[in-house]
Amino acid sequence: MTRNHRASALLVSALAARAIAHPLSAQEPSPERTSFYLLLGRDTIVEERSSRTPTELSGEFRDRLRNARVTYTAALNASALVTHIDLRTFRPGAQTGDVASFIIEGDSIVAKIGDAAPAKIPGTAGAVAIVNPAVAFIEQVVLRARAIGTDPASIKVFILGAPQPFAGTVKRLGADSVRVEYAGASMDLAVSPTGRVLGGVIPAQGIRITRGPALGALNIQRPDYSAPPDAPYVAEDVVVTTPAGLHLAGTLTLPRARPGGKAPAIITITGSGPEDRDEQSGAIPGYRPFRELADTLGRRGIAVLRLDDRGVGGSDAGAASVTSADFASDIKAGIAYLRGRAEIDGNRVGIVGHSEGGIIAPMIAISDPKLRALVLMAGSASKGREIIMEQNRYVIDSVSRLRGPARDSALAKAGRSLDSLGARGGWLGFFVAYDPSTAARQVKTPVLILQGETDRQVPPAQAQLLADAFRAGGNRDVTVRMFPATNHLFLADSSGAFADASGGLRYGKLPSLHVRPEVVGTIADWLSDRLK
Repeated sequence: MTRNHRASALLVSALAARAIAHPLSAQEPSPERTSFYLLLGRDTIVEERSSRTPTELSGEFRDRLRNARVTYTAALNASALVTHIDLRTFRPGAQTGDVASFIIEGDSIVAKIGDAAPAKIPGTAGAVAIVNPAVAFIEQVVLRARAIGTDPASIKVFILGAPQPFAGTVKRLGADSVRVEYAGASMDLAVSPTGRVLGGVIPAQGIRITRGPALGALNIQRPDYSAPPDAPYVAEDVVVTTPAGLHLAGTLTLPRARPGGKAPAIITITGSGPEDRDEQSGAIPGYRPFRELADTLGRRGIAVLRLDDRGVGGSDAGAASVTSADFASDIKAGIAYLRGRAEIDGNRVGIVGHSEGGIIAPMIAISDPKLRALVLMAGSASKGREIIMEQNRYVIDSVSRLRGPARDSALAKAGRSLDSLGARGGWLGFFVAYDPSTAARQVKTPVLILQGETDRQVPPAQAQLLADAFRAGGNRDVTVRMFPATNHLFLADSSGAFADASGGLRYGKLPSLHVRPEVVGTIADWLSDRLK
C-alpha cells in the first residue's frame, strides 16, 4: 500500500532485527561509542548513538518515520544474547517518555509496556531480541552468529513487538563482509574482524547503513502544522481519546467563516506504515498530501481533522499488534470528536482515505449511516494478498526482469514468504485475508473513487472493481476518476514505478512531491457538493 509500508514490509518490517554482545572479560573495558545512520537517497531516516561494553548495549536513535526519539539499554550475556531491554520513547516536546521493558526468561519474553499488565511471549529460546530499527542491534545479530561459530549460522531473531521469532541466517561473503537475512529482509554488511558493522546496504529498499564517530545527544523537532499566514482558517492542536484510552494527537483546521455558525468537516485516514497527520513519513520527506488537502478544503469552507498514526509524533503507540480494524476504531473516535465540536455540523461529516485508508473508510461507513461522503484514493477491492503479489510481479518483471523458470521460482518464493508471514497474524495477517469488496457492498454513502493510471502498488483496474462492488450493493452515488501519468501517491509520474533498478524506493527522486492540482481540485469540488 502507500509507499510499500506495512503491506509490502519495505522499511520498518525489513529493518526489524538487531541485538547485542561479545565475550565477557575479567575486567570491563571502557564503553565503545559510535554513531550509525540509515540513509535513503540523500535523506537520513534514522540517526543513532550507541555505547557498547561486553555486558551492556545502550544508546538512542531518532526515527524520522515516527518522529520520535527512542532510548534503549540492553543487558548482554556471553553467548551474544540479550537478557533484558529497557526502552523509552519520547515524542516531540515531551519531557518524559513512554516506558517499556522486556525480560528474557527461559523460552519466553515477558513484555511490560506502560501501565499494561505484563504479557508473556513463548517460543523465544535462543532468539536475539532486537529493537527496530537500531543498527546496533543489527550488529548484535552478527555477533550472535560469531558466537554460534558456523557458516552460515542459523539464528532466531525476535523483533520487539512481533508475535513470535523469525528464522534467519548470517552467511559470510568474504573476509570482511556478511549477508544477514530474516523476516524477508536481506542485508549485505561490511564488518570488522571483531564483528562490528562498518556499513552496508539493504538492496530491496535502497537503504544504506553507515558508521561514524560518536557525537552528541539527539533532538527531535515538531513539524509545522500551523496555518499559512494568509489562510482563511485557523489550525488548532487537538487530542482525540479512543475508547481504548489512547491519545491521538492531531490538527483541526477550522474555516473562519462558517455560515450558520457550523462548518462541514472531513477526517483523513493515512496509508499503511507509520505516518504523521500530514501523511508524511521518513521514507519520503516533503510528501505532505493531507496538509495540501486541508489547505484547499479550508479555503472552501470545509474543516479537516488529521491525526498522527499510533506511535507517531504525539500519538500513543498502543498495543504492539494491531490491524486495520483497530485503526478504523481510531478514526471512529475522531469522527465522534468532530461531532462533539460546536463549530462542526455533525450531519455533514465525510472521510478521505488514501491506500490502506481507502480500505478502512468503508469499514467505518457500514456502521455510520450519517456519514455524507467517502473519498477513496487508491483504495482496493481485492484481498491484500492479491495486491501484494501484484507488487511482487511488478518488481520481478520490471525491476529484476526475470523470465521463464527464474520468474516462476521467484513468484512462488514470494508467495510462500507472504503466506508464512501472514500466518503469524497481526496487521499483515488481517490485511492479506481481508476482502474490501464485502464492506463496499454494504455502504450506501456517496463515494468518490480516485485512481492514478500509472499506480504500480494498487493496479488501476481496482478502481472499477471497487465501484462495481459499491453499485452491486445498491449504492446509487458512485463516481470514479482516473488520472493519467499519476502514481500511487497521486504525484505526476509517467512511470509510476515505486522501485528503481536497484530495488530501492523511487518516489523521493521525483521532481515534485506535491499532489497533482487536478486531484485536489476534484476532491474539493466533489466534497463541496456532497457536504453542502
